[in-house]
Amino acid sequence: MPDTESLRVGRRTLTLHRQDKPLLPAADSGGHAITKGDLVTYYRQIAPFMLPHLRGRPLMLERLPDGLDGPRIMQKNTPANFPEWITRVEVAKEGGSVVHTVCDDTATLVFLADQAAITLHRWQSRTPQLDHPDRLVFDLDPSEDSDFDTVRSAAHLVRELLDDLGLASGVMTTGSRGLHVVALLNGSHGFDDVHDFAKRAADVLAAAHPEHLTTAVRKKERGGRLYLDVQRNAYAQTSVVPYTVRAKEGAPVATPLAWEQLDDPALSARRWTITDAADQARTDPWSELPRRGRSLGPARRKLEELST
Repeated sequence: MPDTESLRVGRRTLTLHRQDKPLLPAADSGGHAITKGDLVTYYRQIAPFMLPHLRGRPLMLERLPDGLDGPRIMQKNTPANFPEWITRVEVAKEGGSVVHTVCDDTATLVFLADQAAITLHRWQSRTPQLDHPDRLVFDLDPSEDSDFDTVRSAAHLVRELLDDLGLASGVMTTGSRGLHVVALLNGSHGFDDVHDFAKRAADVLAAAHPEHLTTAVRKKERGGRLYLDVQRNAYAQTSVVPYTVRAKEGAPVATPLAWEQLDDPALSARRWTITDAADQARTDPWSELPRRGRSLGPARRKLEELST
């Protein structure tokens, strides 16, 4: 195979490099390694389902140019050699600013795959209201990979609380260890308010189920309990994008699922891979979620009542 080849994606003609280069090992010793070409093919295929979760959102790119055995680059600033047609957004940070990449179309997604950006991590807000998140994320992190029953139970508990507070939510595998429960907001509150709400909600759940759940940040203080991580709701923090590939053997994918799928005995954090995630996406697992998020105000007042 030649070192470069051309691919027409929409209105763009991309020059792809080393499509036969192995990036991730197969899930079993007898399988074929996942190549850069496999990654490009997957992201081109999943683009219609993934782009709604990407448009307008600053990204952090997790790049592994030489696969799992090489350096892992967590890239926030957009390199100067990226094409000019790729959307960028300049975001203020302490002492300066960062120019994040934004993925608004299939051509950008394919280009990022060719740059060995295996995993895409997104902000919880989008332009032009970057100070006002429209997503709230509970990251359910088990103490042991094998303890997925606790993860399922925790997801149900988070959903029940959010339902009681009037917030709609969806669940997704992370492609790594646990699950994310994602609540939809209307962007009327800032990051401080959203993070404070998430922390209070996690505290309520941990207090009600102290034997199984904790909000302790330090691992040594968790005592084998599942960690309700809400740190991704702070300004400039990111979480994995629905349908992104994770940098692990077999190329597992962070995949949305319907709530009724949560109790499937075959479910695990790495249930879907680049071979079948698109099949799951075509079922429209979050179809019951409202098109618009809800205000945090009423939910916050209800939560305060529960906390007292």
